[in-house]
Amino acid sequence: MAESIEAIDAHHHIWRLADLAWLSGPPVPRIFGPYEAIRRDYTVDEFRRDLEGSNVVKSIYVQTNWPPGGELTEAQWVQSVADAAGWPHACVAYADLADPNVDTLLDKLCKLPTVRGVRQQLHWHENPQYRFASRPNVMNDPAWRKGMTELANRNLIFELQVFAGQMQDGAELARAFPKVNFVLEHAGMLEDLSPAGWELWRRGMKLLAAQPNVFTKLSGLGTFVHAYPAEVVSPIIRETVSIFGAGRCMYGSNFPIEKLWTSYKALNETFRQSISYLSLEEQRAILHDTAAQLYRI
Repeated sequence: MAESIEAIDAHHHIWRLADLAWLSGPPVPRIFGPYEAIRRDYTVDEFRRDLEGSNVVKSIYVQTNWPPGGELTEAQWVQSVADAAGWPHACVAYADLADPNVDTLLDKLCKLPTVRGVRQQLHWHENPQYRFASRPNVMNDPAWRKGMTELANRNLIFELQVFAGQMQDGAELARAFPKVNFVLEHAGMLEDLSPAGWELWRRGMKLLAAQPNVFTKLSGLGTFVHAYPAEVVSPIIRETVSIFGAGRCMYGSNFPIEKLWTSYKALNETFRQSISYLSLEEQRAILHDTAAQLYRI
């Protein structure tokens, strides 16, 4: 069985969920439906128990939207967990690239050994429940692009989270910053499984894949159906791999969100079965090598 690196995404992997702003107070509607079951601390020990038998050897933490002003505190806390437990092995922190003082924050983040990049969620959708950014084209603002220049100057990864309708702007962003490695979250978040939805997503994915500095995570594939069925997951994986190539795709579990509807064992088995048509070299790239190289772990 090939070893895998757990390329964990977004607001979906944290060990103290109760500390997060988006989990404090009364629940609000989310893409992933009712989430009371995970409105609690998810410790690193529980996470590693969930991984048992899956042959996952490393993990990457991605920011989880702590209260405003807590960007550095979150990354420092992740570093403290890594120092104490040996997990996670890398961290993608948060920064608002439109902040005129983002250079100062980035300098402080870069001093933490686990920090490899930044994620600022830019996804916008006509459905307010799917919306995170205030508008779809934040990435085009001159002030925001100035922040991206600061990120590029520090050799940091940028994790790009957009819907299909934003992918052309995402591709143009990647073209404008060829020295930045972009990681597309959740294989582009295909939320519309109709033929028209597939076609819009496919066109956008091809635009992104045309930029050699764009990679993607095969994660969050059960988000919009609140399950992890092979009949939904496998076609998305096959299409994404055919567009990007195995060498630019990475596995991600989307835990603990996916824990709402599946076990880690079942998710991992479904994922591995979904890539079993590929060569062993391609499977290893998706499960391990791409993430190991990109995140330097």
